[in-house]
Amino acid sequence: MDNKELTLKALQDMGLKYEIIEHEIVHTIEDMEAAGITQRCDVCKNFFLRDAKGKRHFVVTLPKDKQINIQDIAKQIGSTRLSFGSDERLATHLKLVTGQVGPLAVINNPEKTVEFVFDKDLKDAKNLGIHPNDNSATLIMDFEDILKLVKKDGHKVFYIKA
Repeated sequence: MDNKELTLKALQDMGLKYEIIEHEIVHTIEDMEAAGITQRCDVCKNFFLRDAKGKRHFVVTLPKDKQINIQDIAKQIGSTRLSFGSDERLATHLKLVTGQVGPLAVINNPEKTVEFVFDKDLKDAKNLGIHPNDNSATLIMDFEDILKLVKKDGHKVFYIKA
């Protein structure tokens, strides 16, 4: 099974609800806007970060209109310094490539080597658009269901104010 199939199976196994939008491969919010996805849901920005020593790794999820401030995020999650994780680290820890990362990547990390960071403004969100570990589709889900999957196996979760 590919990443998308594995993700959909994990959601179905937990009884989590989603709507799927199939589309061309997208890499940016602008690509999602051009494909009409942003008219159907509130899409999220996702980043893969690592700490200065490369021992901690994070998936950070923010509303599309927020800017990432890596130093501020580091302070809020108790890290000294963060930087963007390399493609090699992304493949090692989440079995994904750039453009596919998001909170549903949790299914590819049974070792719990990745921590998940969410903007506080997402807590009550409905109809969030996130990739199913494949950027040729977008799932529309409620944050509550995303969080159920992320917390299912005990992954660490942080809430920040971006």
